[in-house]
Amino acid sequence: MNILNSLARMKRKHKLLIITIIVLIAAYFTYKQALQINPNPKYEVGQKLDSLNGVYVYYNGGVGHTGDRNLGPDGYNVGLKYQCVEFAKRYYYEHYKHKMPDSYGNAKDFFDDSIEDGKINAKRGLLQYKNPSKSKPQTGDLLVFGGHVRNQYGHVAIISNVTENSVEIIQQNPGPFAFPRATYALLLKNGKFNIGHDGILGRLRMP
Repeated sequence: MNILNSLARMKRKHKLLIITIIVLIAAYFTYKQALQINPNPKYEVGQKLDSLNGVYVYYNGGVGHTGDRNLGPDGYNVGLKYQCVEFAKRYYYEHYKHKMPDSYGNAKDFFDDSIEDGKINAKRGLLQYKNPSKSKPQTGDLLVFGGHVRNQYGHVAIISNVTENSVEIIQQNPGPFAFPRATYALLLKNGKFNIGHDGILGRLRMP
């Protein structure tokens, strides 16, 4: 009898485990689907929100939404509309006429931690600076954020203004209710400049 009871309990635990796994999988796919939709009726996907030096930031809807791939007239891979990477690369392509040798990769992949501060990142064709760095941030620097639980791909933005104690960025796809511009504190400590955001990996700059 004890054996039968034990088997019955094992079956119930097994069923509960299966149900739990199914619920978690369903929740995951529901969440992924929710990232694709536009939850903010104030804007339409593709609507112009802001610009820097004539290069526009477009509204993307849900952060997980991706449109067609944007290619330059010469076939250069600018990125998927209207993800953060697409704006950052489009800004460098249109404003600086710069094409990255490696035009693919997620946002966080733009930064290579093995490269010394101030040295060239050959895959991107840009100088790379850590955060903090001896080099003060400059307008036009490409700012790279690492991934986190809700966004494993990271984020990129362009520095649009620098003062003695702050850095302003312009960004695409920060979230359907977030703003294209954000400002962070800029601190100078032990001879190094630090942009006050824990998620920042570093910066890239035109040589």
